[in-house]
Amino acid sequence: MKQEFAGLRGTIVDMEQSLSACTDDITILRSQVENMAKEMVKLENKCEDLESRSRRNNIRIIGVSEDHTPSCEYVASLLTEAFTLAKQPLVDRAHRSLAPKPGPGERPRVIVARLHYYSDCANILRRAKALQKMRVRDMSISIFPDYIAKTARARAAFNDVRCQLRDIEGVRFGILHPGKLRITYRGVQRDFTSPEEAKIYIKTIESLPPEK
Repeated sequence: MKQEFAGLRGTIVDMEQSLSACTDDITILRSQVENMAKEMVKLENKCEDLESRSRRNNIRIIGVSEDHTPSCEYVASLLTEAFTLAKQPLVDRAHRSLAPKPGPGERPRVIVARLHYYSDCANILRRAKALQKMRVRDMSISIFPDYIAKTARARAAFNDVRCQLRDIEGVRFGILHPGKLRITYRGVQRDFTSPEEAKIYIKTIESLPPEK
């Protein structure tokens, strides 16, 4: 029994040493994983920022029939006619969105076009925002910026909030890149990244007495 007890004691000591070494390794690995997770977030943000910058000169044209081939020349002439531009914009590339070709009666695919000059892109987007929809060549088209998916989702999340804000007198608001809502009311400016927080703030605004 003494020999067996001594053997068990030795086994326990070995197991304690092994467990201690495993605990140390787990602590080190956990620290490394946390550092790698932080680094991955930084790299993701950097990649998203680079992709967003690469799309700065892009526009998305909605409503162009599938019967028309989206060549650079066609898009340039379409934009010139839609906005009555004095000079045709220089279009580097134009193509349909990467989706299956729709059938008869279905919504046509979006045209993604890259303009050579950012000034042309900004001018067209500014006019498109003011007009909302344009009627050209028997088509009703709309033009929007070409955001990455994450940015588009973040901005779309505030659609209901912006509809509520339009009905409140004296409120100024806008979407900051990539997806932050800025509300200015009675000289107070607030930024929101969550639609829920913005809705709570709207209720606070609505409960205030009218400004004298």
